[in-house]
Amino acid sequence: MTALGFDTSNYTTSTAVTGAGFLKSQRRILPVKPGERGLRQSDALFAHVKALPELYETLMQEVDPKRLSAVGVSTRPRAVEGSYMPVFLAGEGFARAAAASLSLPLYRFSHQDGHLMAGIYSGAFWELLENPFLAVHLSGGTTEILRSEYQNGAFRTEILGGTKDISAGQLIDRIGVRLGMQFPCGKELDALSETCDRTVNTKISVTGMQMNFSGLETKLSGMIGTEMPEVLARSALLAVAKTLSCALTNAVLETHCRRILLVGGVVSNSFLRNFLPEHTDAELFFSEPAYATDNAIGITELARRMEMREY
Repeated sequence: MTALGFDTSNYTTSTAVTGAGFLKSQRRILPVKPGERGLRQSDALFAHVKALPELYETLMQEVDPKRLSAVGVSTRPRAVEGSYMPVFLAGEGFARAAAASLSLPLYRFSHQDGHLMAGIYSGAFWELLENPFLAVHLSGGTTEILRSEYQNGAFRTEILGGTKDISAGQLIDRIGVRLGMQFPCGKELDALSETCDRTVNTKISVTGMQMNFSGLETKLSGMIGTEMPEVLARSALLAVAKTLSCALTNAVLETHCRRILLVGGVVSNSFLRNFLPEHTDAELFFSEPAYATDNAIGITELARRMEMREY
């Protein structure tokens, strides 16, 4: 059984097809002007509308439409009441048209659910579908600690903690842009951090499973021009890593759940991937870097499994 999926997030247009041992995907990062820290929703929505037809046509050149059994799409950031962003209208509209033209059922999911399934799919962590687990969603706009459970073809998720101000991804991007990097800055900041082993002293702010990053942004931004960029890059990543490690330790103590899935674009950061396993007393499941950033693979796999459940 094979499914088609779409995801139109703040900064990436993506479509994919998954099946048993089969994966094809197309994605495009939306352009952001140099020096800017993101896109307005109206600009991102327009970019999705332009990109979707080309990506879909390219994808379907490698796929037999007769093999498809379902269509999935992300329609909102989270699976909670009132969760909404205009950018998801582009994907939902295109998915509705595709499902109708192919005479296939359409399944709607949240963008966050897509990240969770993409992370599980990336490492074949299927055991996480059998029992409740903790998850960390780290992206440009989200830093959340979740309790998640896969039930009836979808995830039931409870937010346990997260950032009370800016996200970890926002801290990384804001420091990166101020250092002259192109948004999004994660890969470039990560690479720069590996060129030195010195850091400046920073304080982390963690209360239980709640984190703060705005103070780190203020301190590190104030040192630009007086401290070497590579030192600031490494300091920013070390502070994020220490903050997450502390919050995750508290999450394990409170929930007694020791299996943690880490998803979202920030999870592709090599510094975090090296630091967290050595400083967190839990079993960590990292989404593979290629699946950590925004993509439609998780949405597609959710739709495929939802359709399989119907039989």
